[in-house]
Amino acid sequence: MKIPFDNSYALLPDRFFARQSPTPVAEPELFALNRALAFDLGLTLDNWGDTDAAQLFSGNQIPEGADPLAAAYAGHQFGNWVPQLGDGRAVLLGEIVTPLGRRDVQLKGAGRTPWSRGGDGRAWLGPVLREYVVSEAMHALGIPTTRALAAVTTGETVWREAPLPGAILTRVAASHIRVGTFQYFSARQDVEALRTLTDHVIARHYPDADGPEGLLSAVVAAQADLIARWMSVGFIHGVMNTDNMALSGETIDYGPCAFMDGYHPARKFSSIDRFGRYAFDQQPDIAVWNLSQLASTLLPLFPDPEAAIPRLTEVLNGFAPLFRDRWTALFRAKLGLTRDEEEDATLASDLLKIMSRGEDDFTLVFRGLGDGTAAEHITDRPAFDAWSSRWQARRSRDETSAAEQVALMDRTNPAVIPRNHRIEEMIEAAVAGDRQPFDRLTAALATPFTENAELARAPRSDEIVQATFCGT
Repeated sequence: MKIPFDNSYALLPDRFFARQSPTPVAEPELFALNRALAFDLGLTLDNWGDTDAAQLFSGNQIPEGADPLAAAYAGHQFGNWVPQLGDGRAVLLGEIVTPLGRRDVQLKGAGRTPWSRGGDGRAWLGPVLREYVVSEAMHALGIPTTRALAAVTTGETVWREAPLPGAILTRVAASHIRVGTFQYFSARQDVEALRTLTDHVIARHYPDADGPEGLLSAVVAAQADLIARWMSVGFIHGVMNTDNMALSGETIDYGPCAFMDGYHPARKFSSIDRFGRYAFDQQPDIAVWNLSQLASTLLPLFPDPEAAIPRLTEVLNGFAPLFRDRWTALFRAKLGLTRDEEEDATLASDLLKIMSRGEDDFTLVFRGLGDGTAAEHITDRPAFDAWSSRWQARRSRDETSAAEQVALMDRTNPAVIPRNHRIEEMIEAAVAGDRQPFDRLTAALATPFTENAELARAPRSDEIVQATFCGT
């Protein structure tokens, strides 16, 4: 398989990364290959067997044209400053030019790097499959995200709280440049590197942006759209550290992430988020906090940094209206509405308030609006009935027919999401050597607006997952 590498990041100064080849593994076996994504990327898989693919996607075989490296970055982790992080268990093979545009190809779990900080640089099968499944589900839902190209088992044991099967994920992204990448050079007062990085990101992602202020404005808009999309499907990232916010506007780093079952605005799942910093309803505010850290790194690029502060502050203040407008548009569609009315945001918010009282299932309630079953999933029925009367009156004023409204709801409100209990079930089965739950889940999530009675159902009381864990 010929891979058209064109490695622009590797042409940046040496202090941006460490050249690093993946560490070979003992007995790689292909667990999953995303052939649909490979096709979209223009990669030809003809004449490649599973053994060849396993050698490539484990890092045992470095393809021609690759220039492997581990990127340097810093970041705020749960608000605490860490001046040096970097790719501690990931190796960027390089960039490829595809019909979708330029894409990074990265091996996650590829061994130790200079940024491993005492870690083994490996990943185990559970987090690899979680990221594979959830990132592809996000893509199918139309949410900007990194993608999963392949998952390979290594034939080696990874030691965490117990011996676990090792695995490597091949991740595809528009880039892996993060807010923390800018912070790394800002902390070192390396203005030249900040200028080089700014020019690189503008050329790669936002060619219409005019300088650092234009870059910040573009990233603010991309993140406002992204977070609104997360909120519209009940997604909780779980670890919105600055090193986990991509300048491309993609969702990146699926650690203790989760889709809500029962709705509550303060819902969190991450086992390490003890105080709810990254809870569901905190995500828009945390996005602004992260973006403000980006803005601070850009100040040295202005002739008069002090005078630039009000301008960048104004750009940051633009997040709130951008997010509000996008959130309203998304929830308007979830209610089957097309014409803009002033009360629409309140109408959607009031439904969420009713749902929060009984922690009603986020996905089932919204999906049930289209087929009339939403009330079956609501605890406070009198409040919902009163709300429904308002909603029906609003629907009658819309410019579309009832059938068109139902069709809009059915293609906006997913029937199937990667529910936590299904993810855990899939991981447990895969570790035991049974890949059928993985295959069933990935097939269903590829068409999330298609009914699937078994995978769509909410968890039983004994299946509820209370906490999710970081993918280390």
